Amino acid sequence: LNAGMAAAQTRPSTVSRPCAASQRDVQVNGAIVLGTGGYTYDRFVRDRSFCEFNEGLDPAFVVSRDNQACFIGYRCKNQATWFDD
Repeated sequence: LNAGMAAAQTRPSTVSRPCAASQRDVQVNGAIVLGTGGYTYDRFVRDRSFCEFNEGLDPAFVVSRDNQACFIGYRCKNQATWFDD
């Protein structure tokens, strides 16, 4: 029953909120999952300390209620480099 309740929880959506509200959530929480429209979502972080050791930062711009390109923080991005021998 608890797993079903957790799956049914909604997350804030960047599309329906002002840009500043999503920016504030990322800054206050450090890392947060936000809806980005429809059934899509992503994890946004304040700084690299919320990423894995092999990840870097990728600037995150999302659609918000008042801004089509709202910078809300960063996404962690795998920085692994593959070399061919």
